[in-house]
Amino acid sequence: MKVVSQIREPIEHEMELFETKFRDSMSSKVALLNRITYYIVNRKGKQMRPMFVFLTAKLLNQGKVNERTYRGASVIELIHTASLVHDDVVDESHKRRGFFSINALWKNKIAVLVGDYFFSKGLLLCIEHDDIDLLKIISVAVREISEGELLQIEKARRLDITEEVYYDIIRQKTATLIAACCAMGAQSVSSDKDQVAVFRKFGELCGMAFQIKDDLFDYGEERIGKPTGIDIKEQKMTLPLIHVLGNCNSKEKKWLINSVKNYNKDKKRVREVIDFVKQQGGLDYAVQKMLSFKEEALQLLAVYPESEYKSALELMVNYVVDRKI
Repeated sequence: MKVVSQIREPIEHEMELFETKFRDSMSSKVALLNRITYYIVNRKGKQMRPMFVFLTAKLLNQGKVNERTYRGASVIELIHTASLVHDDVVDESHKRRGFFSINALWKNKIAVLVGDYFFSKGLLLCIEHDDIDLLKIISVAVREISEGELLQIEKARRLDITEEVYYDIIRQKTATLIAACCAMGAQSVSSDKDQVAVFRKFGELCGMAFQIKDDLFDYGEERIGKPTGIDIKEQKMTLPLIHVLGNCNSKEKKWLINSVKNYNKDKKRVREVIDFVKQQGGLDYAVQKMLSFKEEALQLLAVYPESEYKSALELMVNYVVDRKI
C-alpha cells in the first residue's frame, strides 16, 4: 500500500475533505439505509476513482480544485458503489474485499434498492447544482457499463468472443468508469473540450490495462480475493484464453471449448485449461497488450509540464499493472 500512499500524497487534503462530503451525500432519513451506508463507507477500498478525479483536476488547474471537482468525485463514487452492490446480486457473491456483501447481510431485494438509491443520489447531485456537463459524462458511463455486462453475458453463452469483442466488453464494463473519472476531473476545472477528450482517453487506456491485469490474476498462484480459475468456472472469456483459442489447432480448440462449456466446475479440468493457456503463451500475450495500453496512457501525459500531480498519475498508471491485488 506504500505506492497508494505516494499517489495520494499530493491530494491528501482533498481526499480527506472528499470523504466527509461523500458521507454527507449518502445520508438519508431512512435509518436502515444509513446503517447500510455506514457499513459500506467503513469498508471502502483504495478509492482509486476519486484519486483520478482530483489528480486530473489539479494537473490541469495549477494545483487547485473546486466544489464541482468534489461533486464529480462523489458522483463517481456513488455510481461505482451502486454498480458493485448490484454486481454482487447478479453474481450471487457473498463477499466483497473480504467482508460480507450487502446482499449477504440484508438479502437481494434490499441490496437492489440500495444500489438504486446510490444511482439516484449520484444523478441528483449533478442536477441539484446544474452540473449538466458532469451529468452527461456519468450518464454515458452508466449506459456503457450496462451494455458491456450484457454483451459479455450474450457472448459467454456462445463462447465466440474475438479479441476485438473482448476489448469492446472491457472498454464498456471497466474502462468507461475510469475514463469518466478523468473526464470529470478535467471538466470540473476546464471548458476545453479537447482537454477533456484527452483525459477521457487517458482514463480509458488505464481502465483497459486495469481489467487485463484483473483477468491475469485468474491464472496466478496468489490468493487475491477471488479463487484462481473463477473466470473459467463462470465461462468468462478473457484475453489469455481468447488468444490461445485463436491460435491452437482444431483438436485443441474443441477440447478447450468443451472444457469451458461442460467441465468448468471440475477443478482438475480447470487446472488443465489454466496450464494449457500458460504453455501456449496466452499470459505472455495478455501482459504484452496490457503494457501497450499502459505505454499509450503514459504518452498522453508526456506533453504536460512536470508536476507532483503528473508524477502521481504516472505512478497510478504503473501501479495499475504492477499491483498484486
